[in-house]
Amino acid sequence: MRNYSKSKEHYLEVCKYLAGGVGSNARLTPGMDPICFVRGMGSRIFDVDGNEYIDYVLGLGPLILGHCPAMVIEAVKKQLDFGSLFGGAAVGEEVLAKMVCECFPSVDLVSFTNSASEACHMVVRIARAFTGKTKILKFEGCYHGWIDDLMVSVHPDFLGAMGLEKAPQPVLEGPGQSKGILSDVLIAPFNRFDVVEKIFQRCGNEIAALILEPIPANNGVILPEKGFLEFLRKLTKQYESLLIFDEAITGFRVALGGAQACYNVMPDLTVFGKAVGGGYPIAGFGGTKEVMDLVAEKRVGRAGTYNSNSLCVAAAIATLQELSKDEGAAIRKITDLGKKMMQGIGEIFLNRGIRMMMQGPGSFFSALFTDKPVRTYRDCFRFNHELYSRFWKGLLGEGVRIWGTPRSLWFLSAAHTEKDVDLTLDRIQKVVLKLRD
Repeated sequence: MRNYSKSKEHYLEVCKYLAGGVGSNARLTPGMDPICFVRGMGSRIFDVDGNEYIDYVLGLGPLILGHCPAMVIEAVKKQLDFGSLFGGAAVGEEVLAKMVCECFPSVDLVSFTNSASEACHMVVRIARAFTGKTKILKFEGCYHGWIDDLMVSVHPDFLGAMGLEKAPQPVLEGPGQSKGILSDVLIAPFNRFDVVEKIFQRCGNEIAALILEPIPANNGVILPEKGFLEFLRKLTKQYESLLIFDEAITGFRVALGGAQACYNVMPDLTVFGKAVGGGYPIAGFGGTKEVMDLVAEKRVGRAGTYNSNSLCVAAAIATLQELSKDEGAAIRKITDLGKKMMQGIGEIFLNRGIRMMMQGPGSFFSALFTDKPVRTYRDCFRFNHELYSRFWKGLLGEGVRIWGTPRSLWFLSAAHTEKDVDLTLDRIQKVVLKLRD
């Protein structure tokens, strides 16, 4: 039995001054006080009580090279001697911008932000300015940051609020959002060709952009069905709307060029974040020269005191240099390890007779307690929440840290090894033996 007494003491103390005791609601631990972590190294993370975990949360995705990767730490330390923030153009921006443009096949020009939420805010503004239209179409279950315009139908908590699948209704995330937002946001279920087409037939002359995660990851990793992304590309061109890929998770993780390179579908605008900084807060957006000229020529406003600050730029350059070695060998390794783990987890549950679906490209994936493939967010309502709760808490007790939500999201890093995977599967086997469907 693991001891979490110091984490509890930390939580009680920090709640006196920090709202909710955490900096983001995603850091809450369902059913228990938040665990307080003190350090990480490679594939491992350690809490204040001295507990060690194999980490598959990885800062919710950014730590693609693992905790404290030497090349990133060295680059940041070196930059510290020269300064971190200049309030002007700085050496390094040109190197990173070129690297990002060379990675993403659809991107001619980029701009940097501190988070992917900010980047999503900007691409929506750009799309409206470029097209002269106001409405944005997004998919149920896709998360595009915490800005009000896009915090719609991210994870509604009951099916009835969402309307019929053929006629979905937008759902605000919670109090504080203006209902006026709903007049400019249209909603569709992912992978539903027919519904998306009908929405464009009805409102295409008002739709500035369709924004999506090409592989939705925040409510069960959902792969696009064959031809779906191509269909969206064709439809948006037909109605002169922009296609926006939010590759905050898929960018630099499924491939150096993101999902767009894997599926050979080129959006007009791309959002990137998380993995690009190797653990430091940097993100951005980019697109075709025609669209991005709105930013370059100052026709669309852009600001941010900490945008492309020198510390984060240094970290991102070091990260992309490492990921680019041997034509993306690190990403291939992460993907192969993830696929091995997916297969191993699936076999363990199959042998135990417990219904489980493994979904994802390998470098990230979901282990979902359901008996049918998950095609849309609505399928999430079939998940066995109680069984998943016992599963992840059991793994935590065995020193394996995964995200404590039944929608399940596992990340692997270049620091994970075959030994880590084998050890994790052994510990999963121990936990599953105690589960009952």
